[in-house]
Amino acid sequence: MANNYHVKKGDMVEVLAGKEKGKTGKILKILKKDRIIVEKVNFVKKHARPGGKFAKGGIVEMEAPLHVSNVALYCSHCSRGVRFGTRVLEDGKKVRICKVCGEQID
Repeated sequence: MANNYHVKKGDMVEVLAGKEKGKTGKILKILKKDRIIVEKVNFVKKHARPGGKFAKGGIVEMEAPLHVSNVALYCSHCSRGVRFGTRVLEDGKKVRICKVCGEQID
């Protein structure tokens, strides 16, 4: 499955919509159906049986997926979620550039 999203695993993003609007976090995982899991954002309580992923069981808090359209790449210079463009450096490496301040994000 090709990843044709505007963000990738490990990016810092800001949530643009929903109950978690304004929070920032790192992308932990990209799922199918345009969903992503962001670190420490969109916590839900899940009732888990003992064994497997949850050794003890009980009520567990975990991150739930967000739609990829509800996040924007976070620029540390602007301190907010921004749109970005790409630029090719002299050595041929392609990097992402913040559209607001022009600083390199990658």
